[in-house]
Amino acid sequence: MTYFESQLNNLKTHQYIWLITGVAGFIGSNLLETLLLHNQKVVGLDNFATGNKTNLEEVQQLVSKEQWKNFKFIEGDISNYSDCKKSVKKIDFVLHQAALGSVTRSIDEPIISNHVNITGFLNMLTASRDSDVKSFTYAASSSTYGDHPGLPKVEEHIGSPLSPYAVTKYVNELYGEVFSKNYNFNSIGLRYFNVFGKRQDPEGSYAAVIPRWINLMIQNKPIDINGDGETTRDFCFIDNAVQANILSALANKKSKNNIYNVAVNDRTSLNELFNILRDLLLENGIEYALKPNYQDFRLGDVRHSQADTSKAEKLLQYKASDDVRLGLSKTVKWYLAKKDS
Repeated sequence: MTYFESQLNNLKTHQYIWLITGVAGFIGSNLLETLLLHNQKVVGLDNFATGNKTNLEEVQQLVSKEQWKNFKFIEGDISNYSDCKKSVKKIDFVLHQAALGSVTRSIDEPIISNHVNITGFLNMLTASRDSDVKSFTYAASSSTYGDHPGLPKVEEHIGSPLSPYAVTKYVNELYGEVFSKNYNFNSIGLRYFNVFGKRQDPEGSYAAVIPRWINLMIQNKPIDINGDGETTRDFCFIDNAVQANILSALANKKSKNNIYNVAVNDRTSLNELFNILRDLLLENGIEYALKPNYQDFRLGDVRHSQADTSKAEKLLQYKASDDVRLGLSKTVKWYLAKKDS
C-alpha cells in the first residue's frame, strides 16, 4: 500500500469538510469524485465560466446516493468576495482550482485573466484566512518557470514570465508567501505540468492539446502542431494531480508554505504525443491516417518543460501513479466511451 492509499483509507473513518473552487471543471470534478468516494463532505463553488454541469452529473452517477448527499453546491464567483466568504464557512480544507487557464487566452484577454486569477485568488485566500481553515492548497502553474532554461525544473529557480497567465500564477505564489509572513497563514501551491485526463473539455479555441487532439482524431479530422513538433512537455495524468492536492491538504505544518511541482519527471514531444495517441486509437479499433499540419510557434509558449518532483516526493510523499502512456490509455478509453454513450 502506498502512502497516498493509506491516507485515503484514513479518510473513510475521518470525515472532514472540503471546499473545492472550480468544482465543475476538469480538475475540480475529479477531486470531488475522489473525496465523495471516500465519504468526505464537500462544498463546491463554481460560476460555470469554464466548468460544466455535465461534469457534476457524471460524478453523481459514479458515487452512491448517500455519498452525493455529502455534496453542497454553491453557484458563485471567486471574483465576488461575498461568494468567497459564504463558501468557506466551517471548512477544514480548501482546494482552490478556479481560474481562467490557457496562455493563449491570457494573451488575448489579459485584463479578465488578471481579474479572475489574481483578484479572485486574493479573495479566496483572504476569506480562508478569516475563516481559519486548516489548509489552503491552490493550483499554481509550471508557466511560472518562464524563460529559465534549466531542466528538469526545480521549484527554487524560475525565470521571467512569458505570458500574462504566467504573471498571474506567479503573483498567486507571492501572495501565498506574504500571507504566511504577515498573518501566519500557510498555504501550498501546486505547479501543475500539463494535466490531462477524463472530463477535460476538448472543444473551444483554448482547449488543451490532449483532449483536442483525441477529439479530432476520433472524428478523423486534421490536427495542427505548433512549431516543429519537438517542443516537449511533462504531461501529467489527472490522478497524479488529485493525489498531490489531497496529500497537500493533509500534510504536516513543516510541509506547508511551500511550492511543489506536480508531474511525472519526464518529457514527451508533441510528435511523440501524436504517435502515442494514434497507436492507442488503433488499439481501440480506430485508424487515424492523417498527417499533422505544422504551424507557426505559439506566442508565450516555452520550448521544453520537465519537472523535478523530488521535493514533493520528500515532503508530501507524493509518487506519480501513472506515467504518460498509461494515463493516455485511460484517457482515450474515456473519450471513446463518451462518444459511444
